[in-house]
Amino acid sequence: MRHFLSSLALAAALAAAPAPILAQNLFEPVIYINNAAITRYEVGQRQKFMQILGAAGTTAAEAQQALIDDRLRNHAARQLGIAPTEEGLQNGLEEFAGRAGMSAAEFTAALERAGVEPQAYRDFVSAGLVWRSVIRERVVPRIKVSDAEVDQELRRQVETPILSRVLISELIIPAPPGQEQQALNLGRQIAGAGLSSDEFEAAARQYSAAESAGAGGRLAWVDIDNLPPALRTVITALQPGQTTQPLTVEGAVVLFHLRDSQGTLRPGATQQVIDYAALRLATATEAAALAARTRSCDDLYVQAGQAAPQVQRQTVPQGAIPTLIAQRLATLDRDEAGVVDYGNGADLVMLCSRQPALVADMADVPTTALPDDGVEAAIPGTDALPTREAVRDEIFNRKANAAAEAYLAELRAEAIIRRP
Repeated sequence: MRHFLSSLALAAALAAAPAPILAQNLFEPVIYINNAAITRYEVGQRQKFMQILGAAGTTAAEAQQALIDDRLRNHAARQLGIAPTEEGLQNGLEEFAGRAGMSAAEFTAALERAGVEPQAYRDFVSAGLVWRSVIRERVVPRIKVSDAEVDQELRRQVETPILSRVLISELIIPAPPGQEQQALNLGRQIAGAGLSSDEFEAAARQYSAAESAGAGGRLAWVDIDNLPPALRTVITALQPGQTTQPLTVEGAVVLFHLRDSQGTLRPGATQQVIDYAALRLATATEAAALAARTRSCDDLYVQAGQAAPQVQRQTVPQGAIPTLIAQRLATLDRDEAGVVDYGNGADLVMLCSRQPALVADMADVPTTALPDDGVEAAIPGTDALPTREAVRDEIFNRKANAAAEAYLAELRAEAIIRRP
C-alpha cells in the first residue's frame, strides 16, 4: 500500500476499473474479529480499492486480511482512548489524495466512478491515522538508537560497493484480459520458490513470453543508471541469486532475477582511523608479560603501574602510524595487545578501535596527528554518504516499523477471530 500511482496513471486505472458486480447476500458477514463483523461488501470494496492503488492482483483473501488488520488497529486505538477528529481525518484524506496529485474531493469522486464508496476510503485512512497515534504512544518511546548502531550502519555503507552494473534475467508471463489473476498466482509461485539462477532460467524457458526465453531470460550486463528509476530501486534491493516479487504491468506479470552485480567502493572507503596505545619498555619479554595481563586500553594504565604516565594513546589516520607499529596493529582485534621488538627495546601496542576514515570524519573524532596528517587528508569527500542524523532516522524508522509489525502480530494472536 506504500506504492502510489502518479495522478495520470491513477486516473487511467480509475477510468478502466470495471463496474461493480452485484452479488447475493452482499452484506453477509464473512468473518468476525473481536465480535466486529466484516461483510462481503466491505471485502469487495477494499479489494477494488487496493487494486486501484496499484496492487492489481489483490485477492479477496488479501483484502480480507487488510480489513482484519484495520479492525485490530482500531481496537488498539480504542483501548488507548484514541479516536480521529473530523479535522484530522479530513487532513489525512487530503494528504493521501495529494500523493496522486488530487484533492480529497477529486480522489473520492474518482473512486466513486470506479465503484468504491467514500466510506471505504475514509475507513482506510482513519485506521492508518489512529494506528500512527498508537505507535507514537505505545512503541516510539521505547525505541533507542545508540551512537554505536549509527557507526555500525555507516561502516556497513562505507564497506558496501556502490552498485554500477547488474546481470539480470527476466521472466514475462502473459496476462491477457480475464487471466490476470492466474498470471499473478504463477508469478508468486515462482518468486516464492527461492529459485537458483539455473532454476530461474528453466522457468523462463517454460513460462516466459519474452524474446529472451530461449536464453533462459538471460540479459547482458546493464548499467544500473540505465534502468528506469522504479525498476532500479527494485533491482538494487536484491542480492545475487534473489528474485523480485511479481511486478504487474499492462498485459503481463514480470519477474527479474539478479545473477551478479559489480560496483566500486566510495573514494576513501579503504582508509582507516586507528585509536591505539603504545608503551616503550626495556625488553620484549617485559612487554609480552604486560600484554598478557592487560584486558583493554583503559586497563593498560592500571597494569602499567608507575609507567602509566609514559603510555602514549593517539587517534591517527592509518598512514600516519610508524610502519612496524602499523603492521602489528593490522593483526590485532579491539583491546588486543602485541609487541614490536626492536632488539634494544620493545613497544607494547594495543588496538583500542579502528573505523573507516569516512565515518570518523562524520563523527568529528579528535585526532592527535599533526594537521597535515589529519583525518581530513585521508578523505576525498563524504558527499556520497548520508549524514549521521539521516542514518539515525533510518535506523529509528526501521525499528519502529518492526515494532509496529510485532505489535500487530501480537494483536492478531490475542484476537478472537471466527467465521460464520
